[in-house]
Amino acid sequence: MRAAALTEYGPPEVLRSVELPDPRVGPGQVRVRPRIAGVQPFDCGVRTGVFPRTLTGDFPIVPGNEFAGTIDRIGPGVTGFAVGDSVLGFCTLGAYAESLVVAADQVARKPGGMSWETAGCFSGSAQGARNAFAEMRVTSGDVVLINGASGGLGTMAVQLARAKGAAKVVGTASEANHDYVRALGAVPVAYGPGLADRLRAVVPEGFDTALGFEPDGLRASLDVVHDRTRVVTMVYSDEIAALGIQDWTGVRSAEGMSEMLALYERGDLTVHVRARYPLADAAAAHRDVGAGHGRGKVVISIA
Repeated sequence: MRAAALTEYGPPEVLRSVELPDPRVGPGQVRVRPRIAGVQPFDCGVRTGVFPRTLTGDFPIVPGNEFAGTIDRIGPGVTGFAVGDSVLGFCTLGAYAESLVVAADQVARKPGGMSWETAGCFSGSAQGARNAFAEMRVTSGDVVLINGASGGLGTMAVQLARAKGAAKVVGTASEANHDYVRALGAVPVAYGPGLADRLRAVVPEGFDTALGFEPDGLRASLDVVHDRTRVVTMVYSDEIAALGIQDWTGVRSAEGMSEMLALYERGDLTVHVRARYPLADAAAAHRDVGAGHGRGKVVISIA
């Protein structure tokens, strides 16, 4: 099979096309031929070597943690799926490839009206937002702050806050993305110095909870949120740790994916795909995601 893999850590250019053996399916597993793989900031971290080898294993390392495709093998003990089923799913590594083996509870049937592009980049941001909101303890009537509201996770988080009955959602974003954030249902506020003051101008009474990804936004969040234990990040750095905020990622699950798919089918969630790259140009997809300030998601086309 073809795959985009790393044989060393470094800039996007270390992600190269390679030929690898097709994986074999085992008990409780399914083998999927992915058509689309989403590109997450997590994948960029794998590429640069920020995670321990206990997570990534040895080279060659194939990144990619969300995908959509067709089942072509069923392992012993698997029920509820058949060869030829269209599915979407999640993994830690391996999605930038023509073949992928995962546990059967890491895939779900692709809704008939969901495009392959949407399916391939749904699980990561959808479950990320769900898990973050559980830690943030978001409930109906909350005033919610989403830093980085135009990105893949931010886009999903704004919509999920609205679906959960938030009284108001405010999203930080670059000026060029304010109309996009507004269309999602959030009040846009510009990044940069003086952010806390701009947030207070929009919500003088303060926020109930906040999600953030970088130190400046998290500092402002701590200034305007009533309970600092409800300020949550899904990104770790020494600078963020010094603020007293713990990184938290939660655990993706079949239950979580089913819950978010139900919201999608109800019309509460949409996905914006801003760019699509071929598998042979996975490095360009990483450059795109690494540049930041983009709207929605980037995907890799495999088949």
